[in-house]
Amino acid sequence: MAADPLADRGGVGTPAPVAPPDRLVVGGLYRHVRNPMYLAVLSLIIEQALVFGQLVLLAYAAVVSAAFVTMVRWHEEPALLRQFSDQYAAYRVAVPGWLPRLRPWQSHRPEKLT
Repeated sequence: MAADPLADRGGVGTPAPVAPPDRLVVGGLYRHVRNPMYLAVLSLIIEQALVFGQLVLLAYAAVVSAAFVTMVRWHEEPALLRQFSDQYAAYRVAVPGWLPRLRPWQSHRPEKLT
């Protein structure tokens, strides 16, 4: 039987909310920042504001940012803490939510985060 190439990568994420991952995803961009997808959306809105010279998009980015922060703080983080307990707590301490780390986070105990 062939080895699973994803076995050593930690949790494998899913874009479908009806099929959440069963393991905490801490690889790839998630080693630098906990909310890379939200940051990508915000960067696209800000880039459009700059490219098209539409300052109203900056106000829109501020509203979207407030919505993202509120949803993460009051829904996602408590849900992840309930589901992954100590694993997520350690990850949350080590990896910032909104300002990416320059160096990727390396878990000293990977068995705790898979």
